[in-house]
Amino acid sequence: MGTWELSAGRPQSLLEVVVLLPASALSRSLDLPAWVLFRRSRPLPPLQDPTMPAPQCASCHKARAALRRPRSGQALCGACFCAAFEAEVLHTVVAGRLLPPGAVVAVGASGGKDSTVLAHVLRELAPRLGISLHLVAVDEGIGGYRDAALAAVRRQAARWELPLTVVAYADLFGGWTMDAVARSTAGSGRSRACCTFCGVLRRRALEEGARLVGATHVVTGHNADDMAETVLMNFLRGDAGRLARGGGLGSPGEGGALPRCRPLQLASQKEVVLYAHFRRLDYFSEECVYAPEAFRGHARDLLKMLEAARPSAVLDLVHSAERLALAPTARPPPPGACSRCGALASRALCQACALLDGLNRGRPRLAIGKGRRGLDEEGPPREPQPSRPPASEPVPDF
Repeated sequence: MGTWELSAGRPQSLLEVVVLLPASALSRSLDLPAWVLFRRSRPLPPLQDPTMPAPQCASCHKARAALRRPRSGQALCGACFCAAFEAEVLHTVVAGRLLPPGAVVAVGASGGKDSTVLAHVLRELAPRLGISLHLVAVDEGIGGYRDAALAAVRRQAARWELPLTVVAYADLFGGWTMDAVARSTAGSGRSRACCTFCGVLRRRALEEGARLVGATHVVTGHNADDMAETVLMNFLRGDAGRLARGGGLGSPGEGGALPRCRPLQLASQKEVVLYAHFRRLDYFSEECVYAPEAFRGHARDLLKMLEAARPSAVLDLVHSAERLALAPTARPPPPGACSRCGALASRALCQACALLDGLNRGRPRLAIGKGRRGLDEEGPPREPQPSRPPASEPVPDF
C-alpha cells in the first residue's frame, strides 16, 4: 500500500487514479480543479477499522466531530466550530476596537462567501456589540455576472431583515461601467488593468454608498488569504506606499474618509467556507469574468505553494505586514486632498479621479503606473461607450 499524493497533473499510467469532484460551491471556493489526481508514494500506516466512528467533539464532548480545524487540528462538531469562529471574530472586533457601540455599520455585500459570512456573523454579534447594520452592494455593470450576485444579496437582505442599498458605477462615474472600461482598455495592451480600475472604483462606490445610508463605519469581508495575497503583490511590485499602509485591521478614516475594518482578516479562507457550509448560507460562488487575467491570480498560486510547504505562511504574511517598518527614506509622504473631489490622495488627483480622467480622455493607461506622469497633459474628453449585453458566447463556469 502507499499514500496518495495530491497532484494537478493528468494520469500517466494505470497505477494512477483520477477522482472526479462535482463542480460545487465548496470545491470552487477552495480553488480545487474539476478533477484531482492522486499518485502513490510512501507506505501507509496500518488502517483503522472503517467502522470506527468519528471522534467526539473536543469542545462539547457530546456530538461527533465533523471537521478538524485547518489551523489547530482541533476536532469539532459543526455547532462548536461555528461558535468558536464567531467568538474569534468578536475578539478581533473588541480587541482591535474596530466598531464602537452605537456605530452604524455599512457592510460591503457582494453576494460572495466572504461578505455573506461577514454579514451573518455581525448580525449574530450585533446585540453584544451594540451596532446596527446596513448592507451596501455595488453594481459594477458586468454583464452575465453581477445580476446573479446581486440577486443573492437581495435574498440575504430579505432573509435576515437587513436594509439594503445598491449603488451603481454608471450612476456614480458618468456612465462608465466595468464592461465599458473593459472595451476601452481592450486595445491598449493592458487588459489585466480591469481589476485595477474595478478595485479603485468599487472602493469609492462603497464609500459613497456608506455615506448615503448615514453609516459611521465600513466593513469588508477580506479574509487572511486575501490579505496575504495583497502583501505578496505589493512586495512583488515593490510598492512601498501600499506596504506601509497595509498593516493593521483597517484604516482609521483619514482625511474625512469613513473608518474601515476587516473583521475576518485573521480567518482563513478554508474556515470561512466551512462556516458558510455548516450555517447553510446562500451565496454566489462564480468567479468574475475579468478575474482570470488579474495579477492577483499569480500571487494566489504562489501563496498556495508556500502554504503547502509551510502551513502558517498565510498568517505569517498577514502579521509581517502589521509589523513592517520602512526606512525613513522609503516612507511615502503624508497624503493630502484630491484637487477635484477632496478625497484622500498622495498626488494632485486621487486614484479614482485619475483613472476616470484617463478613461474620459481616451487614454486608459494614463493613470496606471508611470503613465500618471501624463495627467497634466490636455486631451479631448471621451464619452463612455454605452453598456450593451455581452457577446452570444456563454459565460464560462469557473
